[in-house]
Amino acid sequence: MNALRFTSNTKNVALTKIPIPAITHPKEVLIKIAYSGVCGTDLHIISGEFPCNSQVTLGHEFSGTVVAFGPYVTNLTPGDLVVVDPNSGCHKCRFCHSGKPHFCPSGGFYANLGVKNDGGWAEYCLCCVEQVHKLSGIPLKTAALVEPLSCVAHGWDLISPISVGEEILVVGAGIIGILWTCLLHLHGHKKLTLVEKNPARRELLKKLQQELGFKLVGALELVGKFDLIVDCTGHGPAIESGVKLLNFGGKMCIFGVAPPGDRIEVSPFEIYMKELTIMSVKVNSFSFPKAIALVEALAERYLDYDKLGVKLFKLEEYQRAIDCLKNGVITKAVFQV
Repeated sequence: MNALRFTSNTKNVALTKIPIPAITHPKEVLIKIAYSGVCGTDLHIISGEFPCNSQVTLGHEFSGTVVAFGPYVTNLTPGDLVVVDPNSGCHKCRFCHSGKPHFCPSGGFYANLGVKNDGGWAEYCLCCVEQVHKLSGIPLKTAALVEPLSCVAHGWDLISPISVGEEILVVGAGIIGILWTCLLHLHGHKKLTLVEKNPARRELLKKLQQELGFKLVGALELVGKFDLIVDCTGHGPAIESGVKLLNFGGKMCIFGVAPPGDRIEVSPFEIYMKELTIMSVKVNSFSFPKAIALVEALAERYLDYDKLGVKLFKLEEYQRAIDCLKNGVITKAVFQV
């Protein structure tokens, strides 16, 4: 089969022929990939800014069809349309037993598909049945957004409650920033400002902006004070600036993934004086069912690929997909496998 393999010591991605993975465990499921997204974390991996295995098939956001499975799998049939949670736990440590498997130190045998284990930038992927979620009425193309929305759903749980009428700022108009904007709008939050410094990406979002009515600005310095700020950039200076824009009692949600070596400076006195809350979001603990429900709620009005600035590519067009994403002329690249 074709697979996009990453080699860490050379920081090289290449389209390679490898065998279709074979089922060796009774709980394994073989998925034929239909759509597989390119995440900002993938770009960090390719740049050497995020840890991964020395050789791995990337891709942790994918939908597809069940092909085969081991004898312990009783809830699936061949041909089922599914999405796959790329994360798992060992089911033994204190984090797994306290409902926080995303902090599991080992992650279990099937941990971090597309980072530690082979993921969805390929024709087929092998995973554990516990990671597989069946779809009903959601096209596979739209379902490629379930994984990013599962992370957003986890973030939503952490920052809630959010009172309607609050001034909200979303920083960064990649797909995550846009999905946050859509979700906030769905829940009745209309005092929304989206910051995106790339003019090409701002132009791309004009139609969605006109439809939803949020403000779209190009510089963080142009905006006022906010009750909630969601940073989707992972860019240290943007996070620093954002903290200074928080209102009294404000919340900062650090959602974007920063390189491990980045540092920021904040004022402890300001945090004290304003009673600020600063939190982060790490992947998606038990939030895939919520994300599937969100896709169903958002699909008709919000999740049109053209309005979102999402573009489809073939696997062999991987370099163009990566370049378009890095240059900001699209908000997200999705491989149509």
